[in-house]
Amino acid sequence: MSTGSGFSGDETAPFFGFLGAAAALVFSCMGAAYGTAKSGVGVASMGVMRPELVMKSIVPVVMAGVLGIYGLIIAVIISTGINPKAKSYYLFDGYAHLSSGLACGLAGLSAGMAIGIVGDAGVRANAQQPKLFVGMILILIFAEALALYGLIVGIILSSRAGQSRAD
Repeated sequence: MSTGSGFSGDETAPFFGFLGAAAALVFSCMGAAYGTAKSGVGVASMGVMRPELVMKSIVPVVMAGVLGIYGLIIAVIISTGINPKAKSYYLFDGYAHLSSGLACGLAGLSAGMAIGIVGDAGVRANAQQPKLFVGMILILIFAEALALYGLIVGIILSSRAGQSRAD
């Protein structure tokens, strides 16, 4: 369906695409903020007992901060793919972008919650028993991998946009 304004495709489809971009960024940043705050509280609490371990214990905070970057990447990919005046943009494309954003964003939110909880408990435990550091790092890596899975699936889903019809 095409209107006289030069718009081609479904007129409501960009709404879903932009919603996907917003969901990717918002949910990923919520996960990053929660992970940073929760593990930061653990670092502050641990720093009172063992101030020499503060820099070593900053790892969960950094890993949580990376989650927001994943959402930013997907949001940029989605938003650059929405240009209905240049190329037809159909509901299929909007739904592909929405699912891409939700996959990345919700995976980032989940990973941020895991990183925050593990980071908080891990740095406190590491202050009492230094042998726990490697185990904490491994758990944090697996939690970060959850967000990477969401990023990869988001990129794949986003690449499906534009394949709905032959123009």
